[in-house]
Amino acid sequence: MIYLAGPLFTHAEQAWLRSLKVTLLEQGYEVCWPFELFKDGQIAEWGPVAPRRIMERCREALDACGMVVAWLDGTQVDDGTAWEVGYAYAQGKLIHGLRTDSRQGGDTPHSQVNAMLEGSCLTLSRSVADLLNALRR
Repeated sequence: MIYLAGPLFTHAEQAWLRSLKVTLLEQGYEVCWPFELFKDGQIAEWGPVAPRRIMERCREALDACGMVVAWLDGTQVDDGTAWEVGYAYAQGKLIHGLRTDSRQGGDTPHSQVNAMLEGSCLTLSRSVADLLNALRR
């Protein structure tokens, strides 16, 4: 099962990741998307313990998945996504990065994103089509 990591804070981010999830499902992959781990209003009901519960639920979902697809767009990669990549890497999981952003976000002239993230990825694709090819290999 693929854990689909990426920022979930705007309607645009949610729509893009929802679309990517559908594409992955159409290709025959099982997908766990963290946006669907929580019921409407649940996070608000948790109050001050919400951050811990969010992290624990996402960590448990990561533990249940064998692979991560991480959306790494932005001038800075989303900090939650970066945590998920690091955690998955420490667990020995396969990580496929996806960066459709044309801006350089890395530490060297040859980097696309932060070296710690890029070095954790088995592949780093520049389009959904390239990601699908990488997953097939």
